[in-house]
Amino acid sequence: MKIALMMENSQAGKNATILNELTSVVEPLGHTVANVGMSDENDHHLTYIHLGIQASLLLNSQAVDFVVAGCGTGQGAMMSLNLHPGVACGYCLDPSDAFLFNQINNGNALALAFAKGFGWAAELNARYIFEKAFSDPRGEGYPVERKAPQVQNAGILSQVKAAINKDNYLDSLRAIDSELVKTAVAGERFQQCFFDNCQNDEIKAFVREILA
Repeated sequence: MKIALMMENSQAGKNATILNELTSVVEPLGHTVANVGMSDENDHHLTYIHLGIQASLLLNSQAVDFVVAGCGTGQGAMMSLNLHPGVACGYCLDPSDAFLFNQINNGNALALAFAKGFGWAAELNARYIFEKAFSDPRGEGYPVERKAPQVQNAGILSQVKAAINKDNYLDSLRAIDSELVKTAVAGERFQQCFFDNCQNDEIKAFVREILA
């Protein structure tokens, strides 16, 4: 699994801590991590709005399989990511959130709070969140006897979102302020992850057009 980590401006100073905990958990499992957001406060400036655009491009182009995002509370990042087609983002404050999202909702992104409740032993909480998010098979249901209706409902939710977002995905991005999109894709590490792994030529051409 290819996982993208993205941090925005208010919490960029915690990127090294979160990246270390994420890679220490997922790399032994055979997953890879691309650190595509801000790495510190002086890096290419991003808000949680830009994270939603980044996540949608990476997931819809199949450049990555999963996104770990967040902001101060996690709420803005969750809302921003869930605006976009092809993104199913859960809100995660503790390891049980990660486990239940993994088993019941089986989405492709998590939004964490990197300021709210981020105190003593916060790095341990992050590590345990990542263990529950990535160590177990996904979509097994909880409790297990509820697997069938949970899988069915997750599928229905995806169909409903696709119906609501029935316009062409790239048309939806073109309707956004182009400067927002350009800022989202301008970072060097984002571009490396996207262009190295993008599986959709139309989306790739769109990003090149934005950057031109």
